[in-house]
Amino acid sequence: MIPDYQSLMRPVLEEASNGEVRIRDVVQNIGDKLGLTEDERAELLPSGKQSRFSNRVHWARTYLKQAGLLRATKRGHIAITQRGTQALADQDAIIDRNYLEQFEEFQAFQQRKGNEGDASSDIDDVNDASTPDEAIRAAHRKLNAAIAAELVDRVRNGSPAFFESIIVQLLLAMGYGGTAEDAGQALGRAGDDGVDGVIDQDPLGVDQIYVQAKRYAEGNSIGSGAIRDFFGALNLKRAHKGIFFTTSSFTSSAQDTAANLGSRIVLIDGKQLARLMLRYNIGCRDEEILHIKRIDEEFFDES
Repeated sequence: MIPDYQSLMRPVLEEASNGEVRIRDVVQNIGDKLGLTEDERAELLPSGKQSRFSNRVHWARTYLKQAGLLRATKRGHIAITQRGTQALADQDAIIDRNYLEQFEEFQAFQQRKGNEGDASSDIDDVNDASTPDEAIRAAHRKLNAAIAAELVDRVRNGSPAFFESIIVQLLLAMGYGGTAEDAGQALGRAGDDGVDGVIDQDPLGVDQIYVQAKRYAEGNSIGSGAIRDFFGALNLKRAHKGIFFTTSSFTSSAQDTAANLGSRIVLIDGKQLARLMLRYNIGCRDEEILHIKRIDEEFFDES
């Protein structure tokens, strides 16, 4: 029988306790230790694109990382933290979502999920009074919030060049630029008078948007000084439009500065970046489409 994702949290920590490990190997090793049959390992989600067991291991990993018990190292790899080691040392501890609630990072993660929608956006808040379609939408919001948090973590742990490529792909998906090759070359001109790149606003390059990109850790916010520097760089280019991307956030003074300057500067923080990546399928993809039906009242109206 395939365990639920909460039951897999301790085994995932145990796999990471001996050093950096590839998540693909974690899935394989836990399956071996649990004695899962080939059929159980091969059982797919309804989408048919991922095994149910692998999906649950990945969700266990995501929640542990959001609580600070695991950390991402390089792409597709994880390592245990000191907090994770302490959790493993307590043999009586049941490591599940209730256990993770004690950590501020996980509480903040839960709060971020709640802020993605209204007060009932967390599926845990859905009760018997909720209609089935309300429950589906609440679960969808929770899923997207968790994936968004994971996307930001993955971007932060990538290289600066990888971050630039993500921005290129995102802007192209949004309709900017001409070709991927041209856009990549434009954004790759790092350090050009304080501008990280330039993207054509239209395929002919009649109008251009200048880009600044800062891959910062959470809590390392962008201040007003960086915005003024970007504004100065735009003036040197005689440009009137700029986009400032960061994986962290902007201080209130930075937001005020951007709003009060003459040029049109759009600020995209880590949360907004993740939402855009979700919307335009950058670093993620549609796994399954659910069609929610409703009765066509006019069809049955015989009057």
